[in-house]
Amino acid sequence: MKQATIKLICALFLLMMGEAAYCENYPYRSDYLWLTVPDHANWLYKTGEKAKVEVTFTLYGMPQDVEVSYEIGPDMMPATTKGKVRLKNGRAVIDMGTMKKPGFLDLRLTASVDNKKYQHHVKVGFSPEQLKPYTKNPADFDAFWRTAIDEARQTPLHVDCKKVEAYETDETDMYLLKIKTDKSHSIYGYLSRPKAAGKYPLVLCPPGAGIKTIKEPMRNLYYAKNGFIRLEMEIHGLHPELSEATFKEISAAFSDNNGYVQNGLDNRDNYYMKHVYAACVRAIDYLTSLPEWDGKNVFVQGGSQGGALSLITAALDPRVTACVANHPALSDIAGYLDNRAGGWPHMNKYNQMLTPEKVQTLQYYDVVNFARRITCPVYMTWGYNDNVCPPTTSYIVWNLISAPKESLITPINEHWTSSETNYGQMLWLKKQIAK
Repeated sequence: MKQATIKLICALFLLMMGEAAYCENYPYRSDYLWLTVPDHANWLYKTGEKAKVEVTFTLYGMPQDVEVSYEIGPDMMPATTKGKVRLKNGRAVIDMGTMKKPGFLDLRLTASVDNKKYQHHVKVGFSPEQLKPYTKNPADFDAFWRTAIDEARQTPLHVDCKKVEAYETDETDMYLLKIKTDKSHSIYGYLSRPKAAGKYPLVLCPPGAGIKTIKEPMRNLYYAKNGFIRLEMEIHGLHPELSEATFKEISAAFSDNNGYVQNGLDNRDNYYMKHVYAACVRAIDYLTSLPEWDGKNVFVQGGSQGGALSLITAALDPRVTACVANHPALSDIAGYLDNRAGGWPHMNKYNQMLTPEKVQTLQYYDVVNFARRITCPVYMTWGYNDNVCPPTTSYIVWNLISAPKESLITPINEHWTSSETNYGQMLWLKKQIAK
């Protein structure tokens, strides 16, 4: 295993970058900004060590003497400590205390100026390399998924393919596909590939969460320009050219935007995500049938729900030769039953969603049980301030991967990665290409 790479992103540096527009912690063109600096440069401590954070609140970059209210609590859990501190010369040091067990503490800050609240938070870790999953590993896990994939493959692949000239360039072609993945389900996807004749590696990109279109199909065209065939897919069988209003209506039919992840959870054979996981393998069935495939390299890459599906596909399909995953969702989902953070979609927020029956079903779908089975190299990225896919669950997944692995840890990040990070992942995949 290669040494995990630790990348710290300074808040002031973020202000100078174009990506600052997308940072929850540092709102674009805000007059008021926070700076929080833990006294350990990597934001990590051993259990029992105390963590202290210097807090600065600025107006136009100038430190302000204001009263700050704060709460301290475990990752995604209620506060265990509350207090107030007045900044002097715009600064104060807050003692976050420690944790006796591995995990993360979250310092949540609020300053009120002219009747408007400005909030910020920072999470630090305590021996997170020792975090272990709550989710159990079913004895028949492998048999269940062999059967599920075999059942899906009983339906012959059928692919509708339309060239999309609006997304064509001098170097690349783009196609809109509809792939029949089993007797009841299909997926859509945009396939990009180099125009030049040749044999190329494959990249399957599963989507983030939501019932939505595939937005901006050309935003990742640099994969095709760098010699990859890439399929950016959706999972619901909805034509990506439907109107935004139609997608919103369909989302509303699921009670909320992500209600599908609760659908059929009482029974492992009826759960909505069963056909989704199988569809990712079926998408690779199609991609590996392309005459332009180089016959060796099959990669998966995605973030959040897409990060989860990438890890899952890498475990289910031995043809996958490398995997890139950002802050994976669907990870140790039932962890809340252990009185700590669980993974997205945070089933603890929904009534009767962590019953024994549903927890048992989740064991067959949780990323932690796929992470145990991955054999190809993995490159994984996550941030500590993420409240969508919290660092507790990302570390649990990371700790379970025994295959060759590398990490890019960006502590200040919430639920996002920069364009530079995304491009760097493509460069990492280029290094994995077997000749």
